[in-house]
Amino acid sequence: MGNSYAGQLKSTRFEEVLHNSIEASLRSNTLVPRPIFSQLYLEAEQQLSSLEGGSRADNEEEEEDGEGGLEPSSPPNAYQLPPPPEGCCTTDGFCQAGKDLRLVSISSEPIEVPAGFLLVGAKSPSLPDHLLVCAVDKRFLPDDNGHNALLGFSGNCVGCGKKGFCYFTEFSNHINLKLTTQPKKQKHLKYYLVRNAQGTLTKGPLICWKGSEFRSRQNSANTCSSSLFPPLEGSGSLAAFPTEPAPGTNPSVPVGAQQAGPASDHPSVTTATGPAVFNGKDSPKHPQLVKSSLSALPRPSALGILPNSGPPKKRHKGWSPESKSTTDGGFIQGGGNRAKHGPSMPCVPQAGLVGPASVTFPVVASGEPVSVPDNLLKICKAKPVIFKGHGNFPYLCGNLNDVVVSPLLYTCYQNSQSLSRAYEQHGASTMQPISEETQLLLTVYYLVQLAADQVPLMEDLEQIFLRSWRESHLTEIRQYQQAPPQPFPPATSTAAPVTSAQLPWLAGLAASSCNDSVHVIECAYSLAEGLSEMFRLLIEGKLSKTNYVVIICACRNAAIDSCIAVTGKYQARILSESLLSPAEYQREVHYELVTGKVDSLGAFFSSLCPEGDIDILLDKFHQENQGHVSSSFTASSTKKTAVLDASGVPVCTSYHQEPRGIRPFQLAVAQKLLSHVCSIADSSTQNLDLGSFEKVDFLICIPPSEVTYQQTVFRVWHSGVLLELGLEKEPVTKQRAEQHVLKLDTEAQARFKAFLQSSFQNPHTLFILIHDHAHWDLVSSAVHNIYSQSDPSVGLVDRLLNCREVKEAPNIVTLHVTSFPYALQTQHTLISPYNEIHWPISYSNGVDLYHESKKYFGLSEFIDSTLSGHSLPLLRYDSSFEAMVTALGKRFPRLHSAVIRTFVLVQHYAAAMMAVSGLPQMKNHTSVETLEITQNLLNSPKQCPCGHGLMVLLRVPCSPLAAVAYERLAHVRARLALEEHFEIILGHPSSSISVGKHFVKQLKMWQKIEDAEWRPQTYLELEGLPCILIFSGMDPHGESLPRSLRYCDLRLINSSCLVRTALEQELGLAAYFVSNDIPLEKGPKNEALESDGEKLSSTDEDEEAGTEGCFEAGSTSEQRGPVKRERSHSHDSASSSLSSKASGSVLYGESLAQPSGPPQGELARSPPPCGPAEESRTPGEIQRLRVSQGPTVISRHSPGLAPQPDSSLRTGRRSLQVPAAPSSQLSSSSSSSSGSSSTCAVPTANVLVLQASQCSMAKACRQPPIVFLPKLVYDMLLSTDSSGLPKSASLLPSPSVMWTSSFRPLLSKMMTSTEQSLYYRQWTVPRPSHMDYGNRAEGRVDSFHPRRLLLSGPPQIGKTGAYLQFLSILSRMLIRLTEVDVYDEEEINTSLQEESDWHYLQLTDPWPDLELFQKMPFDYIIHDPKYEDASLICSHHQSIKSEDRGMSRKPEDLYVRRQTARMRLSKYAAYNTYHHCEQCQQYMGFHPHYQLSESTLHVFAFSCSMLGEEIQLHFIIPKSKEYHFVFSQPGGQLESMRLPLVTDKSHEHIKSPTFTPTTGRHEHGLFNLYHAMDGANHLHVLVVKEYEMAIYKKYWPNHIMLVLPSIFNSAGVGAAHFLIKELCYHNLELERNRQEELGVKPQDIWPFIVISDDSCVMWNAADVDCAGERSREFSWSERNVSLKHIMQHIEASPNITHYALIGMRKWASKTRGREVQEPFSRCHVHDFIILNVDLTQNVQYNQNRFTCDDVDFNLRVHSAGLLLCRFNRFSVMKKQIAVGGHRSFHITSKVSDSSVAIVPSQYICAPDSKHTFLAAPAQLLLEKFLQYHSHRFFPLSLKNHGHPVLSVDCYLNLGPQISVCYVSSRPHSLNISCSEMVFSGLLLYLCDSFVGASFLKKFHFLKGATLCVICQDRNSLRQTVVRLELEDEWQFRLRDEFQTANAKEDRPLFFLTARHI
Repeated sequence: MGNSYAGQLKSTRFEEVLHNSIEASLRSNTLVPRPIFSQLYLEAEQQLSSLEGGSRADNEEEEEDGEGGLEPSSPPNAYQLPPPPEGCCTTDGFCQAGKDLRLVSISSEPIEVPAGFLLVGAKSPSLPDHLLVCAVDKRFLPDDNGHNALLGFSGNCVGCGKKGFCYFTEFSNHINLKLTTQPKKQKHLKYYLVRNAQGTLTKGPLICWKGSEFRSRQNSANTCSSSLFPPLEGSGSLAAFPTEPAPGTNPSVPVGAQQAGPASDHPSVTTATGPAVFNGKDSPKHPQLVKSSLSALPRPSALGILPNSGPPKKRHKGWSPESKSTTDGGFIQGGGNRAKHGPSMPCVPQAGLVGPASVTFPVVASGEPVSVPDNLLKICKAKPVIFKGHGNFPYLCGNLNDVVVSPLLYTCYQNSQSLSRAYEQHGASTMQPISEETQLLLTVYYLVQLAADQVPLMEDLEQIFLRSWRESHLTEIRQYQQAPPQPFPPATSTAAPVTSAQLPWLAGLAASSCNDSVHVIECAYSLAEGLSEMFRLLIEGKLSKTNYVVIICACRNAAIDSCIAVTGKYQARILSESLLSPAEYQREVHYELVTGKVDSLGAFFSSLCPEGDIDILLDKFHQENQGHVSSSFTASSTKKTAVLDASGVPVCTSYHQEPRGIRPFQLAVAQKLLSHVCSIADSSTQNLDLGSFEKVDFLICIPPSEVTYQQTVFRVWHSGVLLELGLEKEPVTKQRAEQHVLKLDTEAQARFKAFLQSSFQNPHTLFILIHDHAHWDLVSSAVHNIYSQSDPSVGLVDRLLNCREVKEAPNIVTLHVTSFPYALQTQHTLISPYNEIHWPISYSNGVDLYHESKKYFGLSEFIDSTLSGHSLPLLRYDSSFEAMVTALGKRFPRLHSAVIRTFVLVQHYAAAMMAVSGLPQMKNHTSVETLEITQNLLNSPKQCPCGHGLMVLLRVPCSPLAAVAYERLAHVRARLALEEHFEIILGHPSSSISVGKHFVKQLKMWQKIEDAEWRPQTYLELEGLPCILIFSGMDPHGESLPRSLRYCDLRLINSSCLVRTALEQELGLAAYFVSNDIPLEKGPKNEALESDGEKLSSTDEDEEAGTEGCFEAGSTSEQRGPVKRERSHSHDSASSSLSSKASGSVLYGESLAQPSGPPQGELARSPPPCGPAEESRTPGEIQRLRVSQGPTVISRHSPGLAPQPDSSLRTGRRSLQVPAAPSSQLSSSSSSSSGSSSTCAVPTANVLVLQASQCSMAKACRQPPIVFLPKLVYDMLLSTDSSGLPKSASLLPSPSVMWTSSFRPLLSKMMTSTEQSLYYRQWTVPRPSHMDYGNRAEGRVDSFHPRRLLLSGPPQIGKTGAYLQFLSILSRMLIRLTEVDVYDEEEINTSLQEESDWHYLQLTDPWPDLELFQKMPFDYIIHDPKYEDASLICSHHQSIKSEDRGMSRKPEDLYVRRQTARMRLSKYAAYNTYHHCEQCQQYMGFHPHYQLSESTLHVFAFSCSMLGEEIQLHFIIPKSKEYHFVFSQPGGQLESMRLPLVTDKSHEHIKSPTFTPTTGRHEHGLFNLYHAMDGANHLHVLVVKEYEMAIYKKYWPNHIMLVLPSIFNSAGVGAAHFLIKELCYHNLELERNRQEELGVKPQDIWPFIVISDDSCVMWNAADVDCAGERSREFSWSERNVSLKHIMQHIEASPNITHYALIGMRKWASKTRGREVQEPFSRCHVHDFIILNVDLTQNVQYNQNRFTCDDVDFNLRVHSAGLLLCRFNRFSVMKKQIAVGGHRSFHITSKVSDSSVAIVPSQYICAPDSKHTFLAAPAQLLLEKFLQYHSHRFFPLSLKNHGHPVLSVDCYLNLGPQISVCYVSSRPHSLNISCSEMVFSGLLLYLCDSFVGASFLKKFHFLKGATLCVICQDRNSLRQTVVRLELEDEWQFRLRDEFQTANAKEDRPLFFLTARHI
């Protein structure tokens, strides 16, 4: 049976045992589920791999269904809490009056206890680790035997002093117990409280309630589980996460931690989080858990979040934000708290404990106390970690310092019990949870198979439980998931579980095979005896080989008690340390340093050295070598000839400073940011009115790091952004740049207040508040309220950036910038997912999107470098260092491992320095890695004439340890006389950089700095300096490192408390740019990174996936087949013989390819990544590759070099390969002896000789640094889970958040950053300490802040440059938004103006004098520049030379080539729909507080004689505008539009209604006249075509619409003008009749309307200064005025009703003084006209016209004897709008598939021909044809301006080279005298009965002049010819008949042409 599964058992004996146990259990009817056994003990890899696909689908479907419910249901009849009184405190641990009741807080305070009362400790389910202090009348408490307690209750609140609580229910509500079961004093009053010797209140004996120890298990299970599921939205406790450790409590141990790993495909309970320790690599002896053969679940990630049993928001101590999530082997919770609130919170010293050791008490304690023996730690060499399991846990007393108790396992068991509920919640049938016995047995199995160097992971265990449970309920789950069945028989769910009687036997059986690593103790009565037994065995040394002790008590009512103790030294140390928060960790280290505990370490090191103490050796060396050490910085010390510059200073030729510049990526990101800001402004929510801002200002907030501050100031200063934004003038000083960067320290508040003040005072400035490094300090300001006295900087970011003023200011946009956005992507985030900007991918589908000279080298590339196929990997660990640390950990159990690691590493560096300096015997006292680093550090300056060297970064997070390391290394350096060889720099966030004078001098020389006071202030300025940078501080704060960084030594990072942010932040220090110019061949591509370009690489650092190609420099187009991922064997450099001899930096770059196919293991080494981090290199430099030594030649691909057959090497790319070289050459690699520069020539083409010795700076710029990691972190990064991502990606994203459920799906390697963001937004919630915690409680469904953006991108990729560029382009756009392109063209034909005797000479008249004006002649000539291509109109005395008129433009150039000027919008401009501001919100109808404007549709009908029928027009009238109209009754028939009286004198009212015909410009038309009218009341009607009505209504909901009948859908502007005028005359009649009844005279009704173009943007008035009436001294100036000013001025004109048309000039920048000097002209008016509908009653617009209809109308009005007046002192500016208007008419062929362009000559054709018909109105075709081809009809007229074409009753544009003479056939009309004129043609267009034969006979024509008659049809054409007797003087031919190219149904126009006889 055991053999029926794939895989082999590791131990034959064990196989037999298992086989027997399974059979035995089967015989006894209690089934241990078979697949669980097999999955734990068998390597069923083959079977699993074949199932991977099928089961995945099941899991995914299950996940989707599971997403809905995040809150598992509570037990059936849950107790309902009464709602708390309004406004009271509901925080856990506090009473409703807000007073603290927690024992830990008030243990030292005096408490008044009334006589007869006792102090007791109450347990709150939401604060399991706390006791709440209560005063209870002792009569209601039991005696020592559990008897004689009175029924009922009487108690007082010790917090607020409220007395007389008579009911425990009432009392439990008051102290906020928040119970989920019926409140009972027996259940919740647990302990008597007593004062100890120091007077501190402490927990005393249990209260002996009768039968409490026998209460049913069911009950206790219910209480526990119910507390797991409080409503997610409940009010959370802010004080619920203090960090003060109480006596006997450990604040950092949450009651539960969450499952973080990839393995949680299934919804589970809400849980806490935790960074953790990770298992080592798979050990051959003890296989890791294999995947479940059933569900093929991914392997649990090493680090994760353990499921917790506490409420997700109401945190108790264990949920402390401090307690970093933990889970190292799951058993770890509470690792380092990266949110920085830890260190800053107050800590109550622990009573009775020496030093900061902490212990966590069990959740439940009962029975006899167990005494912890003295000297336990001394004997065991480690503190045992005891995990409470099932049932009751005994009370511990005695030497509590030497044990750690944790509830994590208990929580894990609880969560696993609740798995079934997650399914039930979604409607699945009830399923039994996994039994306690099975849980414990599985735990034992799990522990048995752990390797000696592995640490148990709680999430591993959780996954085992999950898989076991899923297997046992396969049928139900399948039914629930509706998924295809899996290929395994379901285990029968009816099978009985393991019984408690079998449990100890089966557990012992399992443990018997593991060589004592797991020891099982069975107890008869209680766990106390088992614990005592364990302590006895420990003291006796009988458990020395035992790592885990399992204690089981299975006798009590068939319910079990259990606990598990971790006694292995390695495991216990890691687990106990991981339970410390960062603050505790720092305190622990500080305590050990201060108390001198570390002295024993120093003594031990001394004893190791055979020559005696190292210090003695150093002193001896110092004395021997004094005076004999020469500086290595002089040119003479280098082995090659130095180049000197003019001053004789050595110059490094191989390294160049790089120019700064914006990279394509940064520009792309800046543009993405800009488009997001624009989309906020464009949304209809009115959250950002970009149009109201005139300039941009900004403030960059950064963490309190001096280096980051200086770095940011430098970038702002040198970016030019202050000049671009107009914030400063040249030259910008550094002090001015500092005004825009804010360090978030204690002084930040005052400066931030000034910023807010400035934003308030400058409402027209847009302030961008940039929060850089935004993942730092996310502590809620509520935490600050509790702890403000101790540390004012707690919660500073929240207090400043989330304050009400910032949130509400309409002119502040907040931009969060971070490399690690995860903590800002929770369910409660303020940032909308639409407002996230992710760094873009570099290529997509093989196409390079941004051509950059450098490739970014980030985490995924570092991981990639460890694949086989590379030379030495860039990520390494140091096995000898790790081994020494482990050994010392056992020897010094009381020292924290961070202290040990630091001392060992410093010792290694000291020994390596000594070994390199001439004490070779010290090589044995250091590791190969440290020796390599030190050798390269000391030798690098010798390879460069200038002495450029490399930087070694030594990361020591703990500041006290960093100081120790600095002092020690500086001492060793001094003794070895190396002070001038390299610098040691201690970098701490709060302090500036300190560098020795000698090195400052060097840096100034290299960087050519003259300033005597200059000191380096950023790490970037240390470029080229040989140094060790000891970088301290718990978190990096965004400090950038120079390109000379060669080694990143992270061996000391705190590996036991990592979360994703923390880990990636540390590795982000090594992020780097390498040159893109040299292709780097690489081995088989990492499968995890094999997703296409749009997907994410292993870390998913946004669309940073493109960086996968970093090693292959551009080979992104090739698709690689699946290649088995293989690790290089040189990760542990002890196994690499190469690295032990040589500098890794040299080896890494060596090119060791072989021309013939190498064996599989020997893949070609890649050439070095070339190029500096910021800029590109010269081609010559790129080719000087460095080689350590020896004659090696690199040549290009040539016929002599066959391509590699290996799959990873591809041809066709510009790659460099090396011909075979002698093996000796390949192995020689000592960088210290690289003096030989000989090269041998190989006869191949394009030979490149390499420089043998080269500046280390130049080398370092071409390759990323090498990173050394702790083994645990290394294993975590390099092990992948089933998603293909490294385990690190599955960690809890940030310490300040927690998972919502362990039933969540895995992150996938295929996710883009956007998808990853959505994943975290769904599956994480902030902890109570997080600043977003209360966001959802605000009651708004949409809790996103509208003006908040998030920019994320990998570390050091250039985000600062991107957002500074964004500020520049935003500023440019704002300036552009406040500007507009207006037509700026001079008036045309001014030279042709008639020199008349009459001018309007009253220059100072504000209004025209009617008598004077009537005497002025009309100027027929068109001066409007838009009619430059129109025909001239001849008048009286014109002598126009033919050359006066230029050539016509091409038709398509007409729009493009018109001149425009960019003008700043004034406050009186008209706006389009994109303008939003406070003032005009109501006018636009978009005001958020109003309903979108409601409108009603009204029909207005009138008869029109011109059209011969009744016309029906539709008005759409918003409710807010109905007062402008008269209705028969409210809501009834529309009767008329109200008109004012001529005599009205209102200053706030414009009398003339404005009509704006428009088409195709619903977005761009300038219909918002609110500002133009200066807020004055006015009537504005948009005239739209029927088919456009809906879209105009959508964009302009508060405007009145006049909708033209559908027959005019294809009509031109003439139809709109015609209908407007007809409607208004009809309305004038109606109003006269209506108001006549009210006693108003008809002539008193206001007869004017305004017809305005939809592109009129601003209006101007010219102020003229005339010194004298006729004086030549004339000056004028123009200013912007409101349309209201102009209209009221014109409307106030005397005798205004005598004018038919009034207009104004069109603005031009080159307007001449004489055009303005005469205030009024009698001439054509255009664009903006004021029309008297009364006087012009009988003059109509031509409703058929498309072009020039205004000129045509002007001529008709003048010929009717009416006055046209142009106010020359007013001008209108017209905006250039590229869409809509007359351009919306496109002439196309009716034949749909015809793609041939139609030219104007094809617009007409012969009748009855087979010409292609066109889809356009006939009138439009006619007008366009005549404009471009009228010379075909009028050949004599071409350029013959002395003989114009006579045009009767109409003006048609015949093109600029033909002149026309307009005459009206109406009787009594004014016409020019034509008696002396001879015409070259006659144009009769649709002539009516007024044109007769006698009328035409008055005119004279040239011989050969041509006639063109145009009629509606052929019949009327013939009738017209006959009626007008045209055949008398004109010769007609049949072939001279034409028609427009329209089909018959489109009613073409017909023409007939003839020649004059």
